[in-house]
Amino acid sequence: MAESFVKDENHFLPDFCSVRVLFIVVLSAELLAMILTLNQSLISRQILYDLALNSLFIQWIALSCIGLLCIGRRFLNQLSIVQAIIISYGLILIVTFIITEIAWEILFASPLGINPSATTHQLFLLRSLGIAAIIGGVLLRYLYLQHEWRKNIEHVTASRLQALQSRIRPHFLFNCMNTIASLTRTAPEQAEQAVEDLAELFRASLMDFDNVYPITEEWQVCRLYLRIESLRLQERLKIEWDIDDIPDNTKILPLCVQPLIENSIYHGIEQLEDGGLITIKGQLKNEQILLTISNPIPTIDHAKHEGNQLAQENIKQRMLNLYGDDCDLKIEKQEQSYTVSLVFPYQSL
Repeated sequence: MAESFVKDENHFLPDFCSVRVLFIVVLSAELLAMILTLNQSLISRQILYDLALNSLFIQWIALSCIGLLCIGRRFLNQLSIVQAIIISYGLILIVTFIITEIAWEILFASPLGINPSATTHQLFLLRSLGIAAIIGGVLLRYLYLQHEWRKNIEHVTASRLQALQSRIRPHFLFNCMNTIASLTRTAPEQAEQAVEDLAELFRASLMDFDNVYPITEEWQVCRLYLRIESLRLQERLKIEWDIDDIPDNTKILPLCVQPLIENSIYHGIEQLEDGGLITIKGQLKNEQILLTISNPIPTIDHAKHEGNQLAQENIKQRMLNLYGDDCDLKIEKQEQSYTVSLVFPYQSL
């Protein structure tokens, strides 16, 4: 994402203290100085001198505004969006007015004896305020629209997560309850363990999906799910774990791996008469975590369930909200195999 926003709905201002935002502001200010200089060069041959003056003047205003917004960001984010916009806009105009007056005094009091020619003090001030008003308005409008866009993405993601749960959980719950019922008389201890595992699994599904936790907890959720499914599928379900390379303190969003394993069973193992092997591998390389889940699948002619990739798209959107463009979810589908790769930055808790 372009900027880092706080998740509170009233927080639309980025962190103006960050190096990324500062770089964007400085670069944008310099581009504005170049545009104004190129326009002035039609009537002035001192293009380098004009560029230096414009750059100094515009950067002075831009950095002063950024500094004040950086200092006052915490206060501004406690206000409503309308109040924050009005105060931010007012700060931009006030800073522009003060610096324009100072620049006027310095410029025409300097020993260089610059002649203002036809330009008056009032026109110079109005010109500066007019540019600041337009640029400031466009900037605040952009930040507000981006804030609303991010809110919409989060709401859509939450809705899709609810749709995912309502679509997948019923068939899993139905199968699980049938398995428990069949074990009640023949293997009551296994039935009791299955009930406890199911309770733990649903407890995990009620967690806040925006909060991260150690990846060891995600492994535990996956093992609970696989233990339940192994009661139903028996020897048809085989699992190979190769995750020792991933640090235990790696942070991850809840239920990013378990739904992928659930898809492997639902669209793969469950549809194969002899079942198959699900391979779960993980490695840490160049400060990146790479998780791959591979499983066999039936041919198109023998497939019973058609996937809509809702779970995968939901996981991808949640990861993008947390890591931005530094993460990815890749799919490799061959004739009789299916592999999902999840890539995200290594961050410890």
